[in-house]
Amino acid sequence: MNRPSPLDNVRIVLSHTSHAGNIGATARAMKTMGLSVLYLVNPKSFPSNEADVRASNARDILEQARVVGCLEEALQDCVLAAALTARPRDLAHRTLAAREAAGELFHHARHAPVALVFGRESSGLTTPEIGKCQITVHIPANPDYASLNLAAAVQLMAYELRMASTVTMPAASQQSVYRLASFQEIELFYSHLEQAMIHSGFLDPAQPKRLMQRIRRLFARAQLEKEEVNILRGIISALEKHRSK
Repeated sequence: MNRPSPLDNVRIVLSHTSHAGNIGATARAMKTMGLSVLYLVNPKSFPSNEADVRASNARDILEQARVVGCLEEALQDCVLAAALTARPRDLAHRTLAAREAAGELFHHARHAPVALVFGRESSGLTTPEIGKCQITVHIPANPDYASLNLAAAVQLMAYELRMASTVTMPAASQQSVYRLASFQEIELFYSHLEQAMIHSGFLDPAQPKRLMQRIRRLFARAQLEKEEVNILRGIISALEKHRSK
């Protein structure tokens, strides 16, 4: 009986894919590298005969793919989400090269679900979508022509994840297991903090000035653990109670 692989905890998430052929080619790219979990956020056309044809012998991945209405659904229970982006972003999260990002994703996939998120073929991921992730991933490419086909980008990252799975972790690293907060726990914390800032007058919802975007960036760098989120929310609740008195 085969032991479960951390690769089974890696989700490939395609957001608002326009061309069904890219979904099929993604499934094929995944299967060649031992990945099997595919999430599709509002695909333009799926199921599709074109996707089936491009998938070749990886149609089982298409059959098991989960179609969801928003990125939040795709990231449920994930402790780390990495957004693939080809262009520099204002107020960007911590950015890792493809190989380094794959290593970090695989490390956390040993203990909990993680996600690698890809955007639209034409424009990539939106700023709010990237804000839902903790790190961004950059594929070092020819600066004069850095545009990669969606399925090619998935194939490259799937290969790096496969290679990360062959690296033997030092015993000390294997023992230092800590529980990162899940996507839902982080989002509830952001919502709690935002409401507290509005009620205190620190945040004006009519003129937010990208404050929440900066806060998301700050805490994404910290990669909060479950206990740390509980502490922060406890502090907010205590301050709220004190203010109400």
